[in-house]
Amino acid sequence: MTAQLLTADLSTLIQESKRKHADLRNAAEKSLEELKSLHATSEAQLAADLQRRPSFVTPLVLACGSRNTKLIGIGVNCLQRLIAARCLARQKLDEVLNAFSELIGQGLDIQLRILQALPSLSQNYADELKGELLAIALSICSSLQGSKTSVVNNTAAATLQQLVVAVFDKVVAEDEKSADAHVVDQVETSEGPVDVQEAALDAYKVFNDICLLTEGRKPQFLRFGAVPQAFGLELIESVLTNHASVFLTHAEQAHILRERAMPFVIKSLPERLNFPTTVRMMRVLYIILRRQLSILTTQCEVALSLLIQILDPDLAPLWKRTLCMELFRGLYAEPGLIRKMYAAFDEQEGKKKIVRDHLAALVRLSTEKPAVIGLGQQSTAPRGRSGSKGSIDEQATLDAGGVVGMIGGAVTMQNVNVPGISMQGSSMRVSCIDHLDKAEPPAIPESYIYSLTLICLNTFTEGLAKFILPLTLPTEVRSRRKAHGPTPTHRDGRSSPSSDTTPPPLDRRDSGSRRSSRKPQVPINPLTLVQHPLYSEVKTSAAIVEACWPAVLAACSSFLHAALDNDYYHGLVRSIQKITQVSGLLRLPTPRDAFLTALGKAAVPPHVLSIRAAPPPSTPVAESPSLFANARGLLSVESLVGQSASVPAERPRPAPNDAGSATLGTRNLLCLRALLNLGIALGPTLDEAWSIILETLQQADFVIRGSARRPGRQGSMSGQSLETLAEGEDSSGQGSVASELRAVETATSRMLESTSDYPNEAFLTLAKALCKLLAGMKEGLANGAPAIAATPSLGPTTPIRSHRKIPSMSGVSAVTAWQMQEDRFIVDKLGDLANVNLSRLATGAPEASGWEVITDELISVACPSDISSSVRLRATEVLNKLVVDAATTTMTEPKDIRRGIQERLLSTLHAEITLLLRGVHRERPMGSSVTDVEVHRHALEAMRAILEQCGEALVSGWDIVFAIVATAFTTTPIASTVAEKARQTHAVSISPRLVRSSFGSLQLICSDFLPSLPRSCIVILVNTLSQFCSQIEELNISLTTVTFFWNVSDFLQVANESIPLGERASSASDEVALIQLAQDQDAGEARAASWLLLLLRLTAVTTDPRAEVRNGAVQTLLRIFDTYGDQLHPDAWRACLRTVIFRMMDDNRVQVCELDRLEVSTNVEEIRAWNETSIIILTGVTGFYADYLDLFVRQEDFAASWQTLIGFFSSLVPRKWPGVNAAVFEALRHVLEKVESRQKIGRPALELAWSLWAGDLPVERRGTVKAKGPNEEALVKYVLCFKEIYRLLQEDVVHDRVVEALDLLHQCVTESDKPAYSSDVESLTSVQARVLERLREIRTDQAQVPSALVMRVSRLVRLPFEQAREHSPGGPLSFIALSRSSMDLLQSLVQAHLKNTELYESGAFRWAMEALAIPITSKYASPAKPRGVPLWQSATEVAVAILQAAVPIIQQLSVDELEVQRIWNHTISIVIGVMSARVPENMPVANVRVDEDFDLTAFRQLRELIIPALGGSVVPDQARRAYADGLFRTSILHQPEPGEVPEGEREILEGLYTARLGRIYDPPPTARSRLCYTCLDELFGLVQAQDGSGPRVRLAQAASPFLILRVGITLRGYIADQPLRGRMPQPLTQRRELLYFLDKIMSLACEPRAIPAAPGVSSANKKHLHRLYPLVSKAVRVAARDTEMLDMLGQVLDEVGGEMGVM
Repeated sequence: MTAQLLTADLSTLIQESKRKHADLRNAAEKSLEELKSLHATSEAQLAADLQRRPSFVTPLVLACGSRNTKLIGIGVNCLQRLIAARCLARQKLDEVLNAFSELIGQGLDIQLRILQALPSLSQNYADELKGELLAIALSICSSLQGSKTSVVNNTAAATLQQLVVAVFDKVVAEDEKSADAHVVDQVETSEGPVDVQEAALDAYKVFNDICLLTEGRKPQFLRFGAVPQAFGLELIESVLTNHASVFLTHAEQAHILRERAMPFVIKSLPERLNFPTTVRMMRVLYIILRRQLSILTTQCEVALSLLIQILDPDLAPLWKRTLCMELFRGLYAEPGLIRKMYAAFDEQEGKKKIVRDHLAALVRLSTEKPAVIGLGQQSTAPRGRSGSKGSIDEQATLDAGGVVGMIGGAVTMQNVNVPGISMQGSSMRVSCIDHLDKAEPPAIPESYIYSLTLICLNTFTEGLAKFILPLTLPTEVRSRRKAHGPTPTHRDGRSSPSSDTTPPPLDRRDSGSRRSSRKPQVPINPLTLVQHPLYSEVKTSAAIVEACWPAVLAACSSFLHAALDNDYYHGLVRSIQKITQVSGLLRLPTPRDAFLTALGKAAVPPHVLSIRAAPPPSTPVAESPSLFANARGLLSVESLVGQSASVPAERPRPAPNDAGSATLGTRNLLCLRALLNLGIALGPTLDEAWSIILETLQQADFVIRGSARRPGRQGSMSGQSLETLAEGEDSSGQGSVASELRAVETATSRMLESTSDYPNEAFLTLAKALCKLLAGMKEGLANGAPAIAATPSLGPTTPIRSHRKIPSMSGVSAVTAWQMQEDRFIVDKLGDLANVNLSRLATGAPEASGWEVITDELISVACPSDISSSVRLRATEVLNKLVVDAATTTMTEPKDIRRGIQERLLSTLHAEITLLLRGVHRERPMGSSVTDVEVHRHALEAMRAILEQCGEALVSGWDIVFAIVATAFTTTPIASTVAEKARQTHAVSISPRLVRSSFGSLQLICSDFLPSLPRSCIVILVNTLSQFCSQIEELNISLTTVTFFWNVSDFLQVANESIPLGERASSASDEVALIQLAQDQDAGEARAASWLLLLLRLTAVTTDPRAEVRNGAVQTLLRIFDTYGDQLHPDAWRACLRTVIFRMMDDNRVQVCELDRLEVSTNVEEIRAWNETSIIILTGVTGFYADYLDLFVRQEDFAASWQTLIGFFSSLVPRKWPGVNAAVFEALRHVLEKVESRQKIGRPALELAWSLWAGDLPVERRGTVKAKGPNEEALVKYVLCFKEIYRLLQEDVVHDRVVEALDLLHQCVTESDKPAYSSDVESLTSVQARVLERLREIRTDQAQVPSALVMRVSRLVRLPFEQAREHSPGGPLSFIALSRSSMDLLQSLVQAHLKNTELYESGAFRWAMEALAIPITSKYASPAKPRGVPLWQSATEVAVAILQAAVPIIQQLSVDELEVQRIWNHTISIVIGVMSARVPENMPVANVRVDEDFDLTAFRQLRELIIPALGGSVVPDQARRAYADGLFRTSILHQPEPGEVPEGEREILEGLYTARLGRIYDPPPTARSRLCYTCLDELFGLVQAQDGSGPRVRLAQAASPFLILRVGITLRGYIADQPLRGRMPQPLTQRRELLYFLDKIMSLACEPRAIPAAPGVSSANKKHLHRLYPLVSKAVRVAARDTEMLDMLGQVLDEVGGEMGVM
């Protein structure tokens, strides 16, 4: 590409030079030919070939020398290309440079191309560009710089700088290969001649001339004219900036600085130079101070002193002072430089104290214009601004260390006049020292210089921290950090904030819950690292802190009360934090404590605390003077720096006097967080300074609580109303109170967590500091005086140079006792401290580890009554948590170590309760104070927590555990060996809450830790269980405790072996003896005695007045025997029955009898509850008595035990409580069920059982006013019990006992209640079913038993038709199902004994018929209507079945005639009942038909049985007449008129011919018409002439009057009603009935002896017509219009006439 361009340029040059420049054209053609002759394959080859042809450049040089602009342009362009491509022959450099020199006056394009060629020339031909050639090149640039064209001017200046720097680049390169270089000359210096090499000589000459030109003098080497002073300084700056090291290694260059540059700078500093020159001079000085301090110490001292003087507002304008501060800002950004300066000046005798003086100047700056920085009582954000950087998170400033570099931020001029310092109003977009293009100083905010002051303070402290902090880390930590690589730096040399080894940062992200996996170590004092290579610098740093801390403190204190935005305020607090940390790490207590105090006062301003501490005044009270009454803050500047500068007084802002404004803002919390972070970093070294941090934290918590106590607010430091605190922030604040609060809480936690690695001495110091605060609070509360006394402040006359201790923060304000009563802060922190150091406290010696100090102090706070309740409760919470956590932590320790620890922990709890109770007994009744109870409860809960978490690991202290558990009661339930504590019937508790808490521990012991108990504690445990059972406050606790008796009993058993109840234990007469035996050396005997004592204590609980408790005790006791009965030896059983079981039964009997005696005044529910207990006892005792009956019967005293058992039963039955008696007889049945034969227990025992059963019913008789509940279950059990008794005694149960039993069974049925929600219509009740079962089981092979049984069953059949039990709880019983079932039983019984004459003679058969007749005759009038077959039909079927079998037998047996007559009377009643029925009106016709068919069938069956037997001579006429009467009445088809049917003693045919009145209505026919006609047929059949036998005649005689009457009633009705009908037809049923009668009487041939003959008429078989003739003749008269009826009546008359012989 280069060859092509050159070819084109040469061709153009040849073309343009044809006419006037022949030599040029010839040279160009030659060069072109040479170029074309080259066969270059690359740019490098081309450059090498052309460098070997010097003549190639000739046409180009000629072109530059021509005066043709076009040719000059082409020549310069080609030369620039050749230089850039390294194609220029070195021999031609001088010609080219001279050509360039001659072209300086050409046009702009030519000038720029020359300037473009020079840097390439310097780079590509560096070795050749030296001496005169260098001077020519620099001269070209200098000449072009004088151009009036700005482009050329600026380009020339830049090119000149580049060439000058390139000169020094060659020096560096020359130094690197110094072995090959040679000395070319010597240079004279103040230290003598110096040999220099070629490049160094050029650099010396160039730099020396630059300095001369800058001073305005003539150069010696360069061919320059005058150079602007500002440009000369820029050249010096560029050299110093790029090659500062050259001046350190080359004495000749240092000589120039010493003799030329620095004197000029020093001379110029006080002069009133213009802004551009001053700026560049400051920049040069800044570089010299940074890089050449070591070689220009004296000159730098003078310059720095002048700079400090310039800071005086009277000696320099603002912009110049600003430049000085910006210069110092850069110096402070390099910590090593500050140390060098201090070592070079401040530490040297006779030298100026540069560092100290400048810091003193900063103090003066901080106070020179209070109004500008907005000094006040406390720091606020500058008013009128929305905050720095808009909405940028203030945390960004913290992450960057709060330091602004050499280039500041933007400035908004509209806010420059707002008081205060902010990034928005107190900074510049471009620093003054960087304004190189300004001829005049820029507009500078008035507060900008103060922001620079803050930055200097920040960088100063940050530099100290960055150097000192890494040295305090252990060696392994430093090694680990080095392994991560070098610390990154900014371009101005400052370390990156991320590498800053500082206290935990103030930003809330880093102060969160994250914790390093590495535990912190005790920081090393760097002053002890004597062998460290940086030890001298460490000493220098310590000296800096020791000498400069007052000034730093004074300046920082002023700014702490200025109006700063968030960025600056964070940086300020960070600075204080860092210098405090450095002081602490260097073990400098005085500065450390001073800075801690300053932070503390900034965290809790005195006026805020005083407002919060003072009680609400009735009138406004003037605020007392405080340390912040003036702008100078904590320390006076004059006393610190020894100067008498006049500082204008500040007009302080009025302090707020309302509680609403007295709160902590984000800035206060930020300072508090910084203080806490210092506690984290310096903890092991703080010693007495802990009081500053702790008291500040305490006061902050107090103020926050005070803020939260405002109306409508709640909270504290850990639960504050964020809105309340936010009100304390001015409207422009960007801080978040909530976030800061959380950060403070986190920092507090981290500070306490960091104490875990403290040595014991340091930890004790901290613990004692906390306890001291707590003790002071207690003393103040007790005396009623202020808890915090004032402490003198550090005034101007206070000497502070010596290393003394700064006073405690308690002097900030005076806080009254009533305000501090709610302050639980110290207690909380003491608890947190103990929690963090749990391992130390738990395993260390009590004295050395701090255990005694902490626990004694907490106990002393928790127990006294004159301390606030909240503080007491918090103290006991902390103490208890400490004890519990310590117990948990030490679970894995060896047993020997764990034993002592556990005893100490438990003793601590016991000591707390003991001290509390001692005070309670002395001052007030137990349980009267809620706080006392709560403290006590918390201790008991701690005891439970210990057992929950490490009960299995508890190897010692069980006696203390029981002692603590027992403190819930006023009487100690522990009895070990003495008799006076053998039995305590009632435990009086201090409070139910204590009982609940104490019970938790007991619950754990009995559930999980019984195997861990020593044997000596078993009796104590038993007594404790008894106490908890007997307490009456908590029912559930008593119930649960009862179950624990089972646990303990189970624990005391020996698996798969009999309980070793030895002779002494079996014969022990009382509990005292058992307690003594339980302490026996024989483990087996002691265990047995303990077990029996346990049962006795449980037996005592069975009489507890609470039903649930005693029932639970009974059930538990019975469960024990049920479970371990198989393991009991017979002797053990005897002892248990005697001392436990029978005692329990007797106690229950006595109790219930006493209740019955006081029944009038006793609650019925209480009696029922005791009945329930009796039932449980009955069920349980008889259960295991039955199970182990085989064992008991073999005992000698079985008869006595049986009698005791039956006696207990007998004492309960007369009480007539159904539930109890149900249990009694169920228990008796259960026991008897286990008796296979009567020989097993003997007849006497069975007679006792019979006497119990047959004594009386187990329920109240019917009609008793007092109801004791449903009796069904009791009667069922009673009936079931009879089964077992009868089974064993049936051989001895004769007729009398059977009758007695049957009567009792019948009473069971009649006295039983109806079951709820059920009916006995369809199914039997339980009682009825069981009674019928018993009746079926009774033997009937004994004399008189069948008759008795039949009679009792007959009574059951008729029960539905007798009066029901209206008092039954479930309503009256119907007995329907019972009656039906009894009928079946009755049928089987009667049929089985029909041939037994005694059945008839005893009246049993008659009773049976009578009983069956009742439902048959009642029929539809039955009391209940069952589904399915009606009761009367069942009775009919049974009666038919019995009569079918009995009638033939009765006629064969010689039964008493009177009894036979009675039987026939009841039989006829049954027949009549079958025929008759009063059909309900709403009964469906289909049902009527079905029932009619059933009755027709039954009637026909019965008729076959009784006819003609009914006509027998033994049958009374009354029975036959009743039978005929029944047929007559059933045959009536239409209801007759009243009086038509004779009643009573009237003759049947007395009114036969008496006419009645006609009726205009027609009565409906009966629903059972078929049965009516059947009965009519039967009547006609009875009167019909048969064989003429006596029975037939007697039957005809009985039936004939009823037949005549029946026909007569129908005829009389026709005679009376028919005329009234007129032409209306007769009702069909009446017509059919009349026609039926007319037909039947015509065809009837009656029994001749059945009807007496009519007077004057004789007839054999038609006598009935003679009796009916008058009625027939009357009927003929009214039947004139009814042809058919008239015809039939005529036939009847014909029949009568023929009988009379007329026809």
